[in-house]
Amino acid sequence: MIETAILGFGTVGSGVAEVIDRNQKQIQRDLPEGLHVKYILDLRDFPDSPYADRVVHDINVILDDPEVRIVCETMGGKEPAFTFSKQCLERGKSVCTSNKELVDALGGKLAVIAREHNCSYLFEASVGGGIPILRPLRTSFSQEFITDVVGILNGTTNYILTKMEAEDLDFDVALKQAQDNGFAERNPEADIEGYDPCRKIAILASLVTGGNVKFSQVPCEGISKIDKNDLKYARKIHRAVKLLGVCHHDQASNQVYVRTAPYLVSEGHPLYAVNDVFNGILVRGSMVGDLMFYGSGAGKLPTASAVVSDVVEEAQTLGRNINIGLNNTDADLMDPSNVREQYFIRTAKEDEKTVKEVFGDVIALSIPEVTDEFAFVTSEMNEREKDAKIEKLAGFRKAIRLLGRFDLDSPEQSAQA
Repeated sequence: MIETAILGFGTVGSGVAEVIDRNQKQIQRDLPEGLHVKYILDLRDFPDSPYADRVVHDINVILDDPEVRIVCETMGGKEPAFTFSKQCLERGKSVCTSNKELVDALGGKLAVIAREHNCSYLFEASVGGGIPILRPLRTSFSQEFITDVVGILNGTTNYILTKMEAEDLDFDVALKQAQDNGFAERNPEADIEGYDPCRKIAILASLVTGGNVKFSQVPCEGISKIDKNDLKYARKIHRAVKLLGVCHHDQASNQVYVRTAPYLVSEGHPLYAVNDVFNGILVRGSMVGDLMFYGSGAGKLPTASAVVSDVVEEAQTLGRNINIGLNNTDADLMDPSNVREQYFIRTAKEDEKTVKEVFGDVIALSIPEVTDEFAFVTSEMNEREKDAKIEKLAGFRKAIRLLGRFDLDSPEQSAQA
């Protein structure tokens, strides 16, 4: 048996132990030696757990045991997760993690340390939960230039938007349903303000470019300002509102554009039909074209399964480094304000004349529920142009981006339908 240790025995950590035990026979198909959890590091004791006798409270027990070859970090947060992961890698112990906050902030540094000590640092579970996405990017796409990644990367917000659309609910009511059903935390800020999917698209962008893209560098907008009338307008132009992480990697300049925001997605788009708590990630390669990854983006066992997939790969390559293509250097980021996009804009009726003067001959949209405003879709423009034009509207209410990239139907056709 190859000995492993788990740092943090919360939801994911306990799931890792369960997956290793319950699926040992399946693990041994690719790893005949099998896996065994020797230690579990936590501040707490778990007297009623079948793993109670493996719980330790001192990281040095794990660091000083040469039998432990792989460590699963499922603690969350930056510290002590970073220090413990660094110490394990410096001892030649491979590390895998589900900790997106740590990967986003310091993943490049830990990947370099792993290379220097002939071990590996993997983090499949940090993006998309149980959906295999990072390994395919590293292996199946190794011959590709990845031009675009766009995805629904947070099940909580997708559930809320789905409920608002299907049951004509206000945002607060749909959020309460998500909390009551265990899909949203008591404090849902990381989800509804977009921080969680923003970290995930930053990680994906880092892997696509080979340079670090940090959460703090990515423009981030959540769904807390979306109302049910936005969804009704969207339906009128054959679109749906989705919270997306978007990454575009320009092949000529090697610059990358990254953003998290609500987008209007057309009916013909594969992400349009991704509903409830499910995630969907669309990847475009320069040669292979478009590929879609879909599945459960969170949950104890799906996430733990992704962690264990990293454990198995690291166990198969003991004493060698799995090069994930991530370095401790920064990616070359595009100025997001220069990127040209189309916008869906809601404004007061009094602005009809100004809209024609400023935005040109657009098609006015209305819904019965709102009589004092109208909406329209702009031509392509950059963010500075959009902001300058909006400043001239006395009754401006909201602007939402249209997902032009990857669209199968042109936005102009959809707006006129």
